Amino acid sequence: MKILTLCGSPRRKGNTSTVLSAFERVASKNNTVERVDIVAHRIKGCIGCDHCQKDDANPACIQKDDMNELLQKIFASDLVVYATPVYVWDFPAQMKAVIDRHYCLLKSKRGKEISLVENKKTMLLATCGGDAENNTDLIRLVFEREMKYLHCQIVGEFFVPNCTLPSDLGSIKDEIAVEMNNAVIRTS
Repeated sequence: MKILTLCGSPRRKGNTSTVLSAFERVASKNNTVERVDIVAHRIKGCIGCDHCQKDDANPACIQKDDMNELLQKIFASDLVVYATPVYVWDFPAQMKAVIDRHYCLLKSKRGKEISLVENKKTMLLATCGGDAENNTDLIRLVFEREMKYLHCQIVGEFFVPNCTLPSDLGSIKDEIAVEMNNAVIRTS
Protein backbone atom coordinates (compact mmCIF):
# COMPACT_ATOMS: atom_id res chain seq x y z
CA MET A 1 0.00 0.00 0.00
CA LYS A 2 1.22 3.50 -0.79
CA ILE A 3 0.66 5.77 2.22
CA LEU A 4 0.92 9.55 2.07
CA THR A 5 1.21 11.32 5.41
CA LEU A 6 0.40 15.02 5.57
CA CYS A 7 1.92 16.63 8.65
CA GLY A 8 0.05 19.87 9.26
CA SER A 9 1.87 21.06 12.33
CA PRO A 10 3.63 24.43 12.30
CA ARG A 11 6.17 22.83 14.67
CA ARG A 12 8.13 20.43 12.47
CA LYS A 13 9.58 18.54 15.46
CA GLY A 14 6.57 18.79 17.74
CA ASN A 15 4.16 16.26 19.21
CA THR A 16 2.31 15.57 15.96
CA SER A 17 5.50 14.92 14.04
CA THR A 18 6.81 12.65 16.82
CA VAL A 19 3.70 10.45 16.87
CA LEU A 20 3.50 10.46 13.07
CA SER A 21 7.16 9.39 12.83
CA ALA A 22 6.43 6.42 15.09
CA PHE A 23 3.57 5.38 12.80
CA GLU A 24 5.70 5.85 9.69
CA ARG A 25 8.42 3.59 11.11
CA VAL A 26 5.91 0.82 11.83
CA ALA A 27 3.95 1.21 8.60
CA SER A 28 7.02 1.37 6.35
CA LYS A 29 7.87 -2.24 7.16
CA ASN A 30 5.10 -3.42 4.81
CA ASN A 31 4.13 -0.27 2.89
CA THR A 32 5.62 2.62 0.98
CA VAL A 33 5.32 5.75 3.11
CA GLU A 34 5.92 9.33 1.99
CA ARG A 35 5.60 12.35 4.28
CA VAL A 36 4.74 15.87 3.24
CA ASP A 37 5.36 18.57 5.85
CA ILE A 38 2.74 21.14 4.91
CA VAL A 39 4.71 24.02 6.48
CA ALA A 40 7.57 23.41 4.03
CA HIS A 41 5.30 24.15 1.07
CA ARG A 42 3.64 27.23 -0.30
CA ILE A 43 -0.09 26.54 -0.18
CA LYS A 44 -2.47 29.45 -0.44
CA GLY A 45 -6.00 29.45 0.88
CA CYS A 46 -8.96 28.83 -1.43
CA ILE A 47 -10.18 32.08 -2.99
CA GLY A 48 -13.68 30.76 -3.80
CA CYS A 49 -13.51 31.67 -7.48
CA ASP A 50 -15.04 28.34 -8.70
CA HIS A 51 -12.52 28.15 -11.57
CA CYS A 52 -11.87 24.55 -10.49
CA GLN A 53 -15.47 23.61 -11.24
CA LYS A 54 -15.03 24.26 -14.97
CA ASP A 55 -13.04 21.04 -15.51
CA ASP A 56 -14.79 17.78 -14.54
CA ALA A 57 -11.69 15.59 -14.77
CA ASN A 58 -8.99 17.67 -13.05
CA PRO A 59 -8.58 19.79 -9.92
CA ALA A 60 -7.96 22.80 -12.19
CA CYS A 61 -7.19 25.28 -9.44
CA ILE A 62 -6.22 28.64 -10.89
CA GLN A 63 -3.65 29.27 -8.16
CA LYS A 64 -0.06 28.38 -8.97
CA ASP A 65 1.43 27.06 -5.76
CA ASP A 66 2.53 23.73 -4.27
CA MET A 67 -1.02 22.42 -3.83
CA ASN A 68 -1.16 21.10 -7.38
CA GLU A 69 1.87 18.89 -6.70
CA LEU A 70 0.34 17.77 -3.40
CA LEU A 71 -2.89 16.82 -5.16
CA GLN A 72 -0.94 14.56 -7.53
CA LYS A 73 0.58 12.82 -4.49
CA ILE A 74 -2.90 12.36 -3.03
CA PHE A 75 -4.13 10.82 -6.30
CA ALA A 76 -1.16 8.42 -6.39
CA SER A 77 -1.65 7.19 -2.81
CA ASP A 78 -3.85 4.41 -1.48
CA LEU A 79 -4.18 6.02 1.96
CA VAL A 80 -3.82 9.63 3.08
CA VAL A 81 -3.06 10.29 6.76
CA TYR A 82 -3.94 13.79 7.93
CA ALA A 83 -1.76 14.45 10.99
CA THR A 84 -2.34 17.66 12.87
CA PRO A 85 -2.31 19.34 16.24
CA VAL A 86 -5.60 20.73 17.48
CA TYR A 87 -5.62 24.53 17.43
CA VAL A 88 -8.68 26.14 19.02
CA TRP A 89 -10.70 22.93 18.42
CA ASP A 90 -9.78 22.81 14.72
CA PHE A 91 -6.95 22.39 12.23
CA PRO A 92 -4.08 24.91 12.31
CA ALA A 93 -4.05 27.42 9.45
CA GLN A 94 -1.50 25.46 7.40
CA MET A 95 -3.61 22.28 7.34
CA LYS A 96 -6.84 24.27 7.04
CA ALA A 97 -5.56 25.73 3.75
CA VAL A 98 -5.03 22.18 2.43
CA ILE A 99 -8.48 21.07 3.60
CA ASP A 100 -10.12 24.14 2.04
CA ARG A 101 -8.35 23.51 -1.26
CA HIS A 102 -9.93 20.04 -1.37
CA TYR A 103 -12.95 21.88 -2.79
CA CYS A 104 -11.46 21.32 -6.25
CA LEU A 105 -11.70 17.54 -5.79
CA LEU A 106 -15.50 17.41 -5.97
CA LYS A 107 -17.23 18.55 -9.11
CA SER A 108 -20.90 19.48 -9.02
CA LYS A 109 -22.57 19.63 -12.39
CA ARG A 110 -26.31 19.72 -12.93
CA GLY A 111 -27.04 18.13 -9.57
CA LYS A 112 -24.50 15.33 -10.01
CA GLU A 113 -21.40 15.03 -7.85
CA ILE A 114 -18.14 13.64 -9.22
CA SER A 115 -15.38 13.02 -6.69
CA LEU A 116 -11.84 12.83 -8.06
CA VAL A 117 -10.91 10.88 -4.91
CA GLU A 118 -13.92 8.56 -4.67
CA ASN A 119 -13.33 5.85 -2.03
CA LYS A 120 -9.83 7.14 -1.18
CA LYS A 121 -8.85 5.74 2.22
CA THR A 122 -8.12 8.40 4.82
CA MET A 123 -7.06 8.57 8.44
CA LEU A 124 -6.89 11.33 11.03
CA LEU A 125 -4.18 11.68 13.68
CA ALA A 126 -4.63 14.64 16.03
CA THR A 127 -2.60 15.69 19.05
CA CYS A 128 -3.87 18.15 21.62
CA GLY A 129 -2.65 19.88 24.74
CA GLY A 130 -5.71 19.09 26.80
CA ASP A 131 -8.07 16.18 27.26
CA ALA A 132 -9.60 14.68 24.13
CA GLU A 133 -13.12 15.14 25.48
CA ASN A 134 -14.49 18.58 24.57
CA ASN A 135 -11.26 19.31 22.69
CA THR A 136 -11.27 17.01 19.64
CA ASP A 137 -15.00 16.84 18.94
CA LEU A 138 -15.01 19.69 16.41
CA ILE A 139 -11.88 18.65 14.49
CA ARG A 140 -13.37 15.17 14.23
CA LEU A 141 -16.64 16.59 12.92
CA VAL A 142 -14.87 18.79 10.35
CA PHE A 143 -12.74 15.86 9.18
CA GLU A 144 -15.69 13.49 8.93
CA ARG A 145 -17.79 16.01 7.00
CA GLU A 146 -14.92 16.80 4.63
CA MET A 147 -14.29 13.15 3.88
CA LYS A 148 -18.01 12.48 3.40
CA TYR A 149 -18.19 15.47 1.04
CA LEU A 150 -15.31 14.00 -0.99
CA HIS A 151 -16.77 10.46 -0.88
CA CYS A 152 -13.66 9.16 0.89
CA GLN A 153 -13.47 6.21 3.27
CA ILE A 154 -12.23 6.98 6.79
CA VAL A 155 -10.30 3.97 8.09
CA GLY A 156 -9.32 5.41 11.45
CA GLU A 157 -9.30 8.43 13.75
CA PHE A 158 -6.65 8.65 16.44
CA PHE A 159 -6.27 11.25 19.17
CA VAL A 160 -3.34 11.82 21.50
CA PRO A 161 -4.49 14.02 24.43
CA ASN A 162 -2.55 15.94 27.06
CA CYS A 163 0.54 16.51 24.92
CA THR A 164 3.18 18.74 26.43
CA LEU A 165 6.63 18.09 24.97
CA PRO A 166 7.56 15.43 22.39
CA SER A 167 10.03 13.98 24.90
CA ASP A 168 7.14 13.43 27.33
CA LEU A 169 5.06 11.32 24.93
CA GLY A 170 6.66 8.11 26.20
CA SER A 171 5.08 4.86 25.06
CA ILE A 172 1.80 6.46 23.95
CA LYS A 173 3.35 7.38 20.59
CA ASP A 174 4.28 3.75 19.99
CA GLU A 175 0.88 2.47 21.13
CA ILE A 176 -0.92 4.87 18.78
CA ALA A 177 1.49 3.92 15.96
CA VAL A 178 0.59 0.25 16.37
CA GLU A 179 -3.15 1.04 16.50
CA MET A 180 -2.85 3.09 13.32
CA ASN A 181 -0.87 0.37 11.59
CA ASN A 182 -3.49 -2.21 12.62
CA ALA A 183 -6.12 -0.04 10.91
CA VAL A 184 -3.94 -0.03 7.77
CA ILE A 185 -3.64 -3.83 7.89
CA ARG A 186 -7.42 -4.23 8.27
CA THR A 187 -8.02 -2.12 5.15
CA SER A 188 -5.32 -3.62 2.93
